[in-house]
Amino acid sequence: MKKDYTKSGFLSFAITIWALICAVLVGFFPDFSWLLLSAIVFPIFAALLFNSFYNKSGLSLCRFLVGALFVFSSFTKGVDPLGTKYKMLDYFIAYDIQWLNELALPLAIIMIMAEFIVGICLMLNLLPRLATLGASLLMLFFTVTTFFDAIYNLVPDCGCFGTAIKMSNWQTFFKNLIIISILIPLIFNNKTLVNKRVTILGQTLFTFIFMGMFIGFEINNVRHLPVIDFMEWKVGKDMKPAETEEPAEIYLTFKNIETGEEQEYLSPNYPWNDSIWMSQWEFVSQRQEGGNQSLGFSILNEDGDDYTDVLYDTENLFVFVTPYLDELTEKDIKECQRIYDFANENGFNYLWITSVNPEYVHELQENYYMFDEVYYGDELELKTMVRSNPGLMLMNNGVVLDKWSKIDFPCEKEINLLVRN
Repeated sequence: MKKDYTKSGFLSFAITIWALICAVLVGFFPDFSWLLLSAIVFPIFAALLFNSFYNKSGLSLCRFLVGALFVFSSFTKGVDPLGTKYKMLDYFIAYDIQWLNELALPLAIIMIMAEFIVGICLMLNLLPRLATLGASLLMLFFTVTTFFDAIYNLVPDCGCFGTAIKMSNWQTFFKNLIIISILIPLIFNNKTLVNKRVTILGQTLFTFIFMGMFIGFEINNVRHLPVIDFMEWKVGKDMKPAETEEPAEIYLTFKNIETGEEQEYLSPNYPWNDSIWMSQWEFVSQRQEGGNQSLGFSILNEDGDDYTDVLYDTENLFVFVTPYLDELTEKDIKECQRIYDFANENGFNYLWITSVNPEYVHELQENYYMFDEVYYGDELELKTMVRSNPGLMLMNNGVVLDKWSKIDFPCEKEINLLVRN
């Protein structure tokens, strides 16, 4: 007897598998590609035309795949909500809505939480119809945003997977189209998405429990440091560059906030100490030519001399990372003073790295003697070193021994234990 492929769901699985193949292909096309776009359009139109062919198993697969991706994406951002905040600030500048700057962190926490709740509800079949609506609204927003990103390059990296996975704007846009192709059957078969094993009240209760747990997880990562560090300056990593005959050249690209004009500078030959210029231009990206420089940035003294070597040629070095030195509270200064005094009393080295104007540093030096070794670095790189202002790192000849947020500065016993090991 001839098999009914409509009832078997064979076609639904074939469309889903094709979408997954396209997801793999995205990694090979960082720029726009008609070939990749054509391949992705096929499962989208197929899902639209044959959404009634999806049986229970096919819909369950789509629900699980979309949910798993949302959970993964939200987790990579949830471990580092400050990174999402910084990315939001970039978008606010690009769309000229800087009046939202003060709300960047709470908006980041809420957006990441919403993404997680949608994902976990789809995966566990909790309030599936409402979760499908939430996923649809989020994907509409993400797809439109990344489309304009891809066309106009408003923000170089959308940060959809935090700092865990880097994707070009076109790759991100194509990725969103693939998710939509898997989401379409859930949208058209929304009425069939029910959970008969758990009552609506029970599903709602579980949803709020997950919501509370994830918000607590995010707040913990804001107050302390990310539980998983996806950035370059992770604990245990040797940041010292490999020996090479050719020195690395780091080029920094800045964009004029008002005109959108972009200019590239060979680091450190850009007016970093000009407060007027720095207020008019924002950092966009950096690239490297030659060498094998792992740091990817420079720290300079007030005269513009490069002192980057100090970071990986010094034993037992405390690095006070303070991109916004002008935002330190009295409590912050007191904690930094404690570490500074310990360093002086026990033969440790220390230095400060900031991105503020030297004129403000001069004012601090008149009131606090601990600001005697201050260097200047790129704001973006400083925020990737430690997700805290101030943040503290302990390095030994270029190796990151440990790092702390401002509320977790170590005690003497903890420091000595690290050094002995």
